[in-house]
Amino acid sequence: MFENYRQVFTELKKHKKRRLCIASAAEDMVLQAVREARKEDFVDILLVGHEERIWRLAMTAGLNLKGIEVIDVRDPLEATRRAVAEVAAGRADILMKGMVNSADFIKAVLSPEGGMRTGRLLSHLAVYEIPGYYRLIYMTDGGLNVSPDLEQKRGILENALDFFHTIGMDKPRVAVLTANEKVNPKVVSTVDAHQLKMEAQDGRIEGALVDGPIALDVAINEEAALHKGIDSPMAGKADLLMVPNIEAGNLLGKAIIYFAGGKMAGLILGAAKPVILTSRNEPAYGKLASIALAAYYMVGAESGAGP
Repeated sequence: MFENYRQVFTELKKHKKRRLCIASAAEDMVLQAVREARKEDFVDILLVGHEERIWRLAMTAGLNLKGIEVIDVRDPLEATRRAVAEVAAGRADILMKGMVNSADFIKAVLSPEGGMRTGRLLSHLAVYEIPGYYRLIYMTDGGLNVSPDLEQKRGILENALDFFHTIGMDKPRVAVLTANEKVNPKVVSTVDAHQLKMEAQDGRIEGALVDGPIALDVAINEEAALHKGIDSPMAGKADLLMVPNIEAGNLLGKAIIYFAGGKMAGLILGAAKPVILTSRNEPAYGKLASIALAAYYMVGAESGAGP
């Protein structure tokens, strides 16, 4: 397990560079992230969008575009479709959203003509670097699926486990979060959490230790589990926090960032290649960390080697 993003950057330099394609790339913060990615030198870059605006914003961001391919497509929707086509055709390894509406971006990814759909549910995986915490910690799905039912939760978990296995974590610990550890028929999230745990125990969900329902304090703090008298292999050791809905994930994620000073990277999983969809106010470092996470995922996809 990595302790921080800097270790991911360092590890990537041992491997072949991946190619990042940015859809509608004329966006200031995105180009700042590209500037930092060039400094780290773990990706090649393809920018698709309004070329004149890209050059102008690149100058403002202090980004030298020498050696970076730019495809001039002025309309944001057309630029997005072109970027998706580049990745789908294998001319790039990672797709990233620039200055285009998120719904239009996802629609292009899922387009039956030239898109990147696989038939799997798309879901969001967030990775947090938290000051004072001893390693990176993962969370799903706090960014895409609003109120998933049990079947959708299976798809979300499948995507996350595929990611972990790809980067070399054979049996990650998954905490299916709820408010407490008791199954309550009136609280659907506790029933779903227990069902996922049972499916992992009888082999229907493979390659993970799954426990639920489980509260956040128990999942990340062994002393809390001991104090509450809870005997769980997850106690203080969870790799993946699986939240019950987008509201819980959004609140937990923003609490980490704004109260704890954490940093977040994120990927959309379930498409043919990793997809980066960050908010417009995401700082350049967060976008850089997302690029690194996607690149490391591609390293694992090709080599089967993890950290």
